[in-house]
Amino acid sequence: MTEYTNALAYLYNLEKFGMVFGLDNIRWILNLIGNPHEFIKAVHIGGTNGKGSVAAMLSHVFKAAGYRVGKYTSPHLVSFTERITIDEKKVTEAEVADLVVSIRQAVEAVDPRRTFTFFDFTTALAFEHFRKNHVDLALIEVGLGGRLDSTNVINPLVSVITNIAYDHMDYLGEDILRIAREKAGIIKRTVPVVTGAQDLPGQIIEETGRFNDSPVYVMDRDFFYEKKGTQSMTYSGLSIKLDDVFVNLKGDHQLGNAAIALCTSELLSMLGFGMDRRSIYEGLSQVTWPGRLEIIKERPEIILDGAHNVHGIKTLASFLKNQFPDRRRLLIFGVMKDKEYEKMLDELLPVVDEVIFTSSSNDRALQPESMKKVAPRAVIADDAAGALRKAKAMSGGNDVIIVTGSLYLIGECRAIINDIF
Repeated sequence: MTEYTNALAYLYNLEKFGMVFGLDNIRWILNLIGNPHEFIKAVHIGGTNGKGSVAAMLSHVFKAAGYRVGKYTSPHLVSFTERITIDEKKVTEAEVADLVVSIRQAVEAVDPRRTFTFFDFTTALAFEHFRKNHVDLALIEVGLGGRLDSTNVINPLVSVITNIAYDHMDYLGEDILRIAREKAGIIKRTVPVVTGAQDLPGQIIEETGRFNDSPVYVMDRDFFYEKKGTQSMTYSGLSIKLDDVFVNLKGDHQLGNAAIALCTSELLSMLGFGMDRRSIYEGLSQVTWPGRLEIIKERPEIILDGAHNVHGIKTLASFLKNQFPDRRRLLIFGVMKDKEYEKMLDELLPVVDEVIFTSSSNDRALQPESMKKVAPRAVIADDAAGALRKAKAMSGGNDVIIVTGSLYLIGECRAIINDIF
């Protein structure tokens, strides 16, 4: 086994401890290695959907402006190294191996029986990597929720809450207000907040902001965007107005994400991270974020989309209906056990012609047979490879194949798709 393989084996073995919410363990690890998070200037990005897209946009914009930019996101699609980037270059396998060894040795020298989660350890690893490489700015995506998430040890320059919808109710609660309070838990005293959340969740964010003396900048009140064409918009912000901004990510929802990224950029500029308009146009025109309305093959056209909750699926369904009104559409669908798959399929089934149910190899994946009651005519495939082969046999050159429901499924399909198509 290589050092990297050994490192991954150690990390994935930590998954046996599951999800343990709270900050005691991450703080304990960070204290052992010199609290690297205190040496980085960060943006903390939470919300239900769009977190990774906003992080990717900010990364490209500030990289274009000449800054050294770290980005920490989860989960990965194919390789663990996707989670941690500097200037959009993935952490190397050798760097992961070295970091795991050094942090593990520090932990075991003090308390070899101490238990903590995969996410605790990988978050500490990311912070240490960013400190060692002297990043100017670190973009930190919340893993799950916010208040008790391992990333919530940072005191950021700006807090972002993209939007709030139902997701992870087993952990965050069934009530949208409870979910909103958990996500608003990343708001720190006097730290400005940018949000696209509306209605009651938006009110919770504003209340939390007032309690913490943190100014809250709300989309459609403090900053605005208007669609001008496919992947193009105007932006009217806190101090700048931009015309004909092209966003290199598909879907109208990405224009809203871009507006959130631009408002965040304005605040960062006020805090010393100056940038010019060229950086904005260049960064957004070059941004990539795999597995989000990603067209990975043509004839048939294959789209990978990581929508994994009702809110995200509604966005995908709208895109399919508007983008491919006259083409036959085949759906490959697999979800985790804790998802509202019936509501997700209620949105998708009217806009597709054929359905293949499958599952990823993740232990939390729902077995495909469980979904047959919603779509009795659906085809069943045991795994991602089987689903892709069935889709290939069922499709023609002008058809569209959509893979969605789970980032884990997306990742598995992405890794093998060239072997099948």
